[in-house]
Amino acid sequence: MLRGLYSCEYGINDAVGRSVLYADAGKLLGGNSGFAHTGTYHVVDGEIVAEIITERHNFDPNYKPLLGKDIATLHARGSESGGVVRFKGSTEAMPGARFWSVMTPIDDRIVPAPVARHDGDIVNGLYSIHIRALDSIDGGLSGIMLLHDGRILGGDAFFYYLGSYACAGGRWKGEIVNQEHTPSRGQVPVFGGHEVGIGFSGRYDAKGAELEATALAGKRSLQLSAVLKLIQQA
Repeated sequence: MLRGLYSCEYGINDAVGRSVLYADAGKLLGGNSGFAHTGTYHVVDGEIVAEIITERHNFDPNYKPLLGKDIATLHARGSESGGVVRFKGSTEAMPGARFWSVMTPIDDRIVPAPVARHDGDIVNGLYSIHIRALDSIDGGLSGIMLLHDGRILGGDAFFYYLGSYACAGGRWKGEIVNQEHTPSRGQVPVFGGHEVGIGFSGRYDAKGAELEATALAGKRSLQLSAVLKLIQQA
């Protein structure tokens, strides 16, 4: 059954993209550096039927919409075999074009169990995250991050994030492990080729959060800052 965090490779006509996607209880939440994916799925006669909305969260023109529009809806049907889920589908954004997707599970067992929520905690939901390297280092990342009851899952076209956080009174802190699900081929020199441990702290409100962090990439220590913006409450 479709459940957990997946790396996704997909295409339509000659265009190919990658992202991460979290599935649970009929909901789909994920995305990559340029676009967020939100949707639903259900099972009909052993087949997984999904509808996914893809919407731009990063307005850098270097991130091109795979479907030709900043907001588009996909309709897909698929099945699971050996843990891998394969879909085929279509979109009204590109009539006649055929969509395909291969979803490969990511081992997220290091993420702790959910913790009890309290009034004033950071909002559970899907966020965009934009990370900037400090100390005059040229580099950074953008992606998506799912925050839910103390758990962190997310990623982009090359990386996935797993971690945990604690929050109270508008402040939060936590730890994240950043790993490649697809080789970055030198496109992300700050994190490419490394398992990166990140400790962070910062502030949050109803619309998003900010943080400052220390990342350990191999033998290198990096100072980072990041801004999260809520895309969809979960």
